[in-house]
Amino acid sequence: MIEVTDIHKRFGDVHALRGVSFTAADGRATALLGPNGAGKTTLMRTLVALLGRERGTVSIDGIDPAADPLGARRNVGLLTDQFGLYERLSTREYLRYFGRINGMDQAAIARRTDEVTELLGLEDILDRPCRGFSQGQRIKVALARTLLHRPRNLLLDEPTRGLDVMSTRALRRALAALRAEGCCIILATHVMQEVTQLCDDVIVIAKGQTVAQGSPRELCEQTGIASLEDAFVHLVGTEEGIAA
Repeated sequence: MIEVTDIHKRFGDVHALRGVSFTAADGRATALLGPNGAGKTTLMRTLVALLGRERGTVSIDGIDPAADPLGARRNVGLLTDQFGLYERLSTREYLRYFGRINGMDQAAIARRTDEVTELLGLEDILDRPCRGFSQGQRIKVALARTLLHRPRNLLLDEPTRGLDVMSTRALRRALAALRAEGCCIILATHVMQEVTQLCDDVIVIAKGQTVAQGSPRELCEQTGIASLEDAFVHLVGTEEGIAA
């Protein structure tokens, strides 16, 4: 479970987060929705103490990442817009390296490498150096790294960008299975189809603040609007405000 209370984060004069609060439960997928610049990526990085916070509290399975970042991260799989691939390593070598960082033994690394390779369709690039990979290939390798150690909490920032249709479907199946196993999943996305098909709860943030939280149906009922996309636009402001 991930619990967030009144998080604030500044970058100089820019108040990126100004009071974000929510709870993401185990065994549920929670969508993080917001227009560009709303603070979604900043929030993801603040949750695992890659960025500090000026105010507020974060608890990941009872651990404050600011007080014990390594302890919190043992049970977190984080995917951001920076993939961090080591281009001289093959996909297999890259996964082995991160498996060791996460305390996995050789047998577990080999077994999980086979599983994520099949899941994400990495067979053709498993023994190729990461240099020269396409955007879709790079994000699949980063996803494999994120899932390798079977984290109990997943923080995924737009995980399907650059993926083809089959890879996207495979990822959705994987996330549904992880949710059924009791994982806590937070998914930042702009794809409403992903939200309606996969997510149990939705957190809407705008201008660094939480403006709504509930199931897709509850947000529609709250706004009196049948379409989740239209309800989202209503909650965050005008179309012009989103474009800005």
